[in-house]
Amino acid sequence: MSTMLENLKQAFAGESQANRKYMAFAQQAEKDGFPNIARLFRTTAEAESIHAKGHLAAMDGIGNTAQNLQAAIDGETYEYTEMYPPMVELAQREQHRCKRMMEFAVKAEAVHARLYQMALEAAKAG
Repeated sequence: MSTMLENLKQAFAGESQANRKYMAFAQQAEKDGFPNIARLFRTTAEAESIHAKGHLAAMDGIGNTAQNLQAAIDGETYEYTEMYPPMVELAQREQHRCKRMMEFAVKAEAVHARLYQMALEAAKAG
């Protein structure tokens, strides 16, 4: 894999994480009574999302709808079959408070995969 592709993947991940983090920060700022700071976080989060989309496009990561649905199915399936199960096991062993959230994520990702599969079948049927 080329260095540029690695850079794009790293940039996409970083911008995506910044988007979600800033949205969480915005919610907290609202809760704490700082609506202008919340607005700043939301605005910056949107900018990060624009950057992430640009990086994804540069990696040819946006296809037609059927391709995007298949990519979503593949990603969600990986998450609930391979990524999360060892995390749940480790959280169980370490009695970490994230165990329940991880278990919920496994179930949610399986549902997401099924929904995307249904959407793909519907798209193919017209």
